[in-house]
Amino acid sequence: MVKLKGLLISFLIILVLGLLAFYWLMPFNLIQFSSNPGNSNFSLNSSSSAPEMQFYPNLRYSSSNISYNIDSTLCTIKKQDDMRQAFSIIENLTVLRFHEVSSMPEISITCDDKTVVNENYFVAGEGGPVNITESGSFNVITQGKILLLRESNCPKPNIATHELLHALGFNHSANSNNIMYPITTCDEEIGQDIPALINEIYSAPSYPDILFGETDAVIHGRYLDTNITVLNNGLAKSGNAKLIISSASGQIDEQTVAPLDIGTGITFYFNNIQLSNPTIDELQYALETDFNEISKDNNVLSLKIKK
Repeated sequence: MVKLKGLLISFLIILVLGLLAFYWLMPFNLIQFSSNPGNSNFSLNSSSSAPEMQFYPNLRYSSSNISYNIDSTLCTIKKQDDMRQAFSIIENLTVLRFHEVSSMPEISITCDDKTVVNENYFVAGEGGPVNITESGSFNVITQGKILLLRESNCPKPNIATHELLHALGFNHSANSNNIMYPITTCDEEIGQDIPALINEIYSAPSYPDILFGETDAVIHGRYLDTNITVLNNGLAKSGNAKLIISSASGQIDEQTVAPLDIGTGITFYFNNIQLSNPTIDELQYALETDFNEISKDNNVLSLKIKK
């Protein structure tokens, strides 16, 4: 009898432990969350009003201060002077500023008619963007090229200006009086629309803009699984940031977000985070930064339970 009673007690202990393990470890209640990922908080009217003026909407360099280099071994003095005059003309009409560098320029100018451009490059005519990165509201030019093949007989540097505007992202115009018309008679002018669009696109500061991309979460029992994507949709590389997950009951977890290049992102996968309160109906995600951003309004995301 004593032996039977001991076996019964042992069985009850095992049963209680088993039920506790089931409660703590098994996903007996599955709660799903949904999100509406944010977008860059900077918008431009130019995206819809004049997309045909540029190869892609809102095409710009990361900064309004753009570096260039002229190959003096291949370009004649006349072509070099024309190119520098073209830079000066655009500077006088817009917020853009250009500075000459000896290496790693954003805009490279050469005059060798034997220059072969890689077939994968996006080049319009004899000038244009070479590398473009999509970043939120912007298409960011990281490298442009200009190839001056012909000497200009115009009193103004129309050919150099035309090719510079190509390198700044501008397409050809059907208006024969416009500087971007494919054929020059020396009479073409820069209308008000090109400088206005440049100034509008470059009105956004050259800051990063980190925000949440696709994010989801599932609660099973007392545990949270969540996948979080963080993007940099800005115009500069971001600094270190802190990702914080919380609920009304307090902070749940945090993670350091390493610097992100323009147009890149990272996804974090959290599994089996133990919750002090498994009955929460909303999760909050926040990105804490100590650097300037285009906007910090998109640094917070809330996920509600799917009904």
